[in-house]
Amino acid sequence: MRERTHTYRAVMALSRPVALWGRLRVEGVESLPESGPLLIVGNHDSHWDPVMIGIAAVKRRQIRALAKAELWDVKGLGPILQGMGQIPIERGAGDKQALARAIETLRAGACIGVFPEGTRSRGKVLRARSGIGRLALEVPEAHVTLAATEGTSDLTGFPRRPRIRVRFFDPAGGQPTPLEDPAELSARLLAELRELVPPSISYRKRNK
Repeated sequence: MRERTHTYRAVMALSRPVALWGRLRVEGVESLPESGPLLIVGNHDSHWDPVMIGIAAVKRRQIRALAKAELWDVKGLGPILQGMGQIPIERGAGDKQALARAIETLRAGACIGVFPEGTRSRGKVLRARSGIGRLALEVPEAHVTLAATEGTSDLTGFPRRPRIRVRFFDPAGGQPTPLEDPAELSARLLAELRELVPPSISYRKRNK
């Protein structure tokens, strides 16, 4: 499968000044295989998370994220998302079609990015969605890498510069096994992420 399309490269390049402003620090890129099925699982506190993870990983992989379908309704944004290989999903609707497409894309050797929480945490503790576990278990040959992202919620605190950090690492609990329950697997992966990066307190402070 073709990786790093022209549109994807362009969006990452245009977003790089934001990463520089945020003093992006990246760790653990060696946990990202340069080829073959790869599932990147991340925590979600800001709409900047997928962008920062994408920039952090761009030298090794293009990430095809599961993104909320409403984004395709934003004028001019749909073609860009399509050009980036993003996959629309109806949030909270158990979108079987989107999951099937993600499974097919992952099996073809792509890198898929997912957020177990399904939406931004907004400073709250959210449960993991079982669909992420099903995706991992349906493609057992896929490598699972976690992406712990912090500092993105502070990007709206201009003129104060944030310190953004993206850490890639393999699950301490090991790669998924066929015996695991999808919901329990999703919860396990999210728990590891949230142990490193609890839901952002910055959001709660700004919205008191």
